[in-house]
Amino acid sequence: MKSSSDIRRDFLEFFGERDHRVVSSSPLVPANDPTLLFTNAGMVQFKDVFLGAEKRSYARAVTSQRCVRAGGKHNDLDQVGYTARHHTFFEMLGNFSFGDYFKEEAIRYAWEFLTDVCGLPPEKLWVTVYEEDDEAADIWLKQIGVPEERFARIGAKDNFWAMGDTGPCGPCTEIFYDHGPEIAGGPPGTPEEDGDRYVEIWNLVFMQFDRDASGNMKPLPKPCVDTGMGLERLAAVLQGVHDNYEIDLFQALIRRAAELTGTEDHGAASLKVIADHIRACAFLIVDGVLPGNEGRGYVLRRIIRRAVRHGYKLGASKPFFHSMVPALVEEMGEAYPELADKGAFAGQVLHQEEQRFFETLAQGMRLLEETIENLSGDTIPGETVFKLYDTFGFPADLTADVARERGLKIDQAGFDKAMGEQRERGRAAAGFGSGAHIETEVLSQLPKTEFTGYTDTRDVRARIVAILVDGKARDRVADGEEATIVMDRTPFYAESGGQVGDTGSIVAPGGAFAVKDTVKLAGTYHGHFGRVANGSLSVDDEVTASIDEDRRTAIVLNHSATHLMHAALRTVLGDHVEQKGSLVAPDRLRFDFSHFQPVSRDQLREIEDLVNRQIRRNEPADEKQMAFDEAIEAGAMALFGEKYGEEVRVMRFGEFSVELCGGTHVERVGDIGLFKIISETGIAAGIRRIEAVTGEQAVQFVRSQEQRLAEAAGALKASPESVPEKVNQLLGRNRELEKELERLKQKLASAAGRNLSDEATAIGDHKCLVAQLPEADPKALRETVDQLKQKLGSAAIVLASSAGERVHLVAGVTKDLTDRIKAGELINVAAAKVDGRGGGRPDMAQAGGSNPDGIPAAVEAARAWLEERLSAAE
Repeated sequence: MKSSSDIRRDFLEFFGERDHRVVSSSPLVPANDPTLLFTNAGMVQFKDVFLGAEKRSYARAVTSQRCVRAGGKHNDLDQVGYTARHHTFFEMLGNFSFGDYFKEEAIRYAWEFLTDVCGLPPEKLWVTVYEEDDEAADIWLKQIGVPEERFARIGAKDNFWAMGDTGPCGPCTEIFYDHGPEIAGGPPGTPEEDGDRYVEIWNLVFMQFDRDASGNMKPLPKPCVDTGMGLERLAAVLQGVHDNYEIDLFQALIRRAAELTGTEDHGAASLKVIADHIRACAFLIVDGVLPGNEGRGYVLRRIIRRAVRHGYKLGASKPFFHSMVPALVEEMGEAYPELADKGAFAGQVLHQEEQRFFETLAQGMRLLEETIENLSGDTIPGETVFKLYDTFGFPADLTADVARERGLKIDQAGFDKAMGEQRERGRAAAGFGSGAHIETEVLSQLPKTEFTGYTDTRDVRARIVAILVDGKARDRVADGEEATIVMDRTPFYAESGGQVGDTGSIVAPGGAFAVKDTVKLAGTYHGHFGRVANGSLSVDDEVTASIDEDRRTAIVLNHSATHLMHAALRTVLGDHVEQKGSLVAPDRLRFDFSHFQPVSRDQLREIEDLVNRQIRRNEPADEKQMAFDEAIEAGAMALFGEKYGEEVRVMRFGEFSVELCGGTHVERVGDIGLFKIISETGIAAGIRRIEAVTGEQAVQFVRSQEQRLAEAAGALKASPESVPEKVNQLLGRNRELEKELERLKQKLASAAGRNLSDEATAIGDHKCLVAQLPEADPKALRETVDQLKQKLGSAAIVLASSAGERVHLVAGVTKDLTDRIKAGELINVAAAKVDGRGGGRPDMAQAGGSNPDGIPAAVEAARAWLEERLSAAE
């Protein structure tokens, strides 16, 4: 029996032997692609290659790509645990041709791999093609020899692929495996096709057209091939099982989940959920995603909590999910070394998230069970779903998951209404905008932008190759118009890697353009966004491009300092520290990193000292172009969320810092001058943020601190050196005065209590006292009421005071009278006269008000109410 690892290896070797470059899986977070929440197909990392915006040194590639479909448009989360083939995480085997071979070779390779390498009986394989694709049909029927009875033509819904509404598209051909007549379901293309007998195992996409906005399609100059085959589905076929969760990889994880939850039924659906979810969660964390309240982080949190809930359902009463990581590393760590390297970190993140959820899980489940038990219909109210989310951390789909198990549903509309502005929290992908873009037609005609900004920054001669207004190509822009200009070469750095885009000017013979920002278009072209300052500019104009050099210099200092600080953080805090985002601006740098607790003052000082020590060493900045794999082997650090090509730029600052980076940097580390940390905060679970300044900004920051210190010294009439001592003295004196004031208040309350007792009115065997205590605070009023209750015996008391515009009222009733007089009712009789309201226990209540002029009326109203109640009782 072929294991999952055998199948993955065989696939890569088969195509590697046929001149395909074996390309490593890209991360689950698509680099520089704001249109996708997660990598959901093998072609994602080659998207720019298919669009023509990126060139590779190879025309054939093969991958085993890790994918997640659990958020945004592509979301299989709800089906996991209820079907045989849905997963949040899966591996997609794929071979690709970038303008090299096309349909005939792709079909032959697929058939050869399945029948020769995998040994599948040809009579078990069925084929579909797009209904209008006669070329593919002829290859299958006449060359491969697939019989007509195992062949079908399918419409565009299933067998025509498109990257979007416009752009590259083309027909598909799909290969199905027949599990046999004992399984229900009909052949593809028939009304019974939704059964489980015929399972799609491989989809071959032939990208051969470019569709414009009007729907017209014209042939691409270089047709491409993009194929995808789920490793898990193929493993199920080759291992003779019908359910993906019965393959070797999942069975190992299910056994471990059963051990951790004490479950003997290895077929339990909850075990499948846990086995599936550990793959998605661990790999998302490895690829830089951490649990949070929005976007990718919130999707991860939902998956974790869904897994934890299923463990709880099986009997787990404490965190267990993190203990699944070693079993996953054992199964997949060889194929994905990054999992083995960061497995311990992933376990730590999961453990922390589990602990947080377990604190409220039992309470939330009790509320949910009570709701279900008392439910009159089949719908859990939206208010309950919201309370579970808001109070106990239950995502709505987790509640829906429980409801589905009980044959119920949730009031989604009611939940959405209760959520209000928070209702889109788990769908932050909708906020991922595509930003500026270039139409496919324009794209195919543009040369790649040559960036000269590492060396030449002023008066660079260039030619305008495109002008875009609202994404549409224009030949000319005139005075006052906003546009994005693309040139054949530029000194302007386009925003990426955290470094902001350059500003400056573009001067043409007939006008000038003020550049407000520079951005990357299609990952390859530099778009200079701004406004025409005067005259006009046209495509093909020869121009002079100049950046704002002072601004660039400030940015450069902060960028190089970011590299040094990253290295210092890992030195002081540990290798688990990884960049999770950054901003390199002219006035400051901001760096987000993984760490589970606040960085102490001493640690911050050590980090700052390490960076400044490197600055004083004044090492030269060494830049080299290297192959990506060679750079990683040499110890260079690749950063989260960045996309790297085959050739990468390596920035080295002595032996202290080595990173892959396309940004601009200092010539020598000493150019930074001074590095100063200004803040350290937490921004999410396991994520910290440091902000710092360098160069002139650092000097100005130190001066501003000195000025504040001097002002404080002047106010304290002390020298700057003695300010801390003077402040401590003042704080000590303030604490003594506060204690003395408290003693005086208590003394006043005691004296007032003794004097006020003489003012009490006797009504039968009980006493009634309503009075004012000017300027007494609520605490003094409460203490006085307690003393009066002890002194008077059986009594009802109301005391009032005011401070500025605020009124304070306290009522007390001795225990023997609380069956007839409630302190809460009494206090509200008085509070109504001072525009207030209160409440409390039957024997003690208090209220506030905003009308001091009403105090006399409040006193009289309370006295009259008490006398009436006590007299009636007598």
